[in-house]
Order: sequence, then structure tokens, then C-alpha cells
Amino acid sequence: MIIRDATPSDLPEITRIYTDSVLNGVASYELVAPDMAEMGLRMQAITGKGYPYLIAGDEDGAVLGYAYASAFRTRPAYRWLVEDSIYLAPEARGRGVGRALLEALIAQCEALGFRQMVAVIGGAHPASIAVHQKAGFVSSGMITGSGHKHGRWLDTVFMQRPLGEGTQTDPDPLSYPGTLFTG
Repeated sequence: MIIRDATPSDLPEITRIYTDSVLNGVASYELVAPDMAEMGLRMQAITGKGYPYLIAGDEDGAVLGYAYASAFRTRPAYRWLVEDSIYLAPEARGRGVGRALLEALIAQCEALGFRQMVAVIGGAHPASIAVHQKAGFVSSGMITGSGHKHGRWLDTVFMQRPLGEGTQTDPDPLSYPGTLFTG
């Protein structure tokens, strides 16, 4: 498996994977899958702010999944906190792809200077919870009945883990991500 930065040329596969999640899963609370143009705008919004956006591919170059970090909220005090998102192709589930993507995402976010990562797990999905627990995340709450999809009410689980020095020291406001959302 190869983990690399996503590029616009990956958008057809990213869109395919996300469409499957929207139509058949509960990781996303969207009900209508966005088209490739919209997915491209979303990718640009994330990467344009300097957040990592990663692809997991097999030895033949097939895209197995993708992950990215993005703002949890855009108010300036939140700039040290990122939210992770991971989506896997149906054929890649249960093969360690999610864990590899999450570990790479954590490493990149730590290197960038972020101090906390949060997972917002739609549908309280057991496999996603397990992957996050293995990566050092702990439960930080749940919202019951937060969404309704596929004819049922869904709960949302929140998990988090510190990155780098976490809350042990003050961050440098003049470094990235200190400069996010400040003007």
C-alpha cells in the first residue's frame, strides 16, 4: 500500500468512494452524493488552507481510500484542532487501509503543528471507532439521534487525541496553524 498526497487527478476515484458512502453508508450524513466538480471544490478548500489530503493506493495504482484533515470549526481559537475524515472503497474495507491513512494523517498534522485531532463518527460505526481507538483516540462524547438516514436514527460519536505536545505547552501563534482564520 502506498500513501501519498491526493491530486485533482484522483477526483474520479474520490467521488466514486464518497458516492458509495453517501448512498450506502452512514459515515456521511449527506443524502445526495455531490458530483465530481463539487468534490473538486471541497478538495481545493481543504488543501488551499494547507491541510493534508491523502490517498491510499495499491501497488497497481488503484485508489483504496482517502483521508483528509480539515477545520473542526473556523473560529480562530479552534485553529489548533483538526477533524479527520476517512473514506474507503468497499473492496478495501477490513484490510488495514483506514488505519494506515489515519496514522499518516496524524503524522502530517503533528508535523504541521496541530495540537488536537477530533473524529466525528457518523452512525457510531464500530469499525471506525475501533480504528480510532487503536490510533490513541478516546471517547469524548456522543449525540444520540443526531441524524436520520436509511430509515433509522443515527448517533454521532466524538473521539479525540492530542497531537505533538497537545495542551502541555502554548502553541506559537505566528506559526502555521496559528495564522489560520486570523485575517
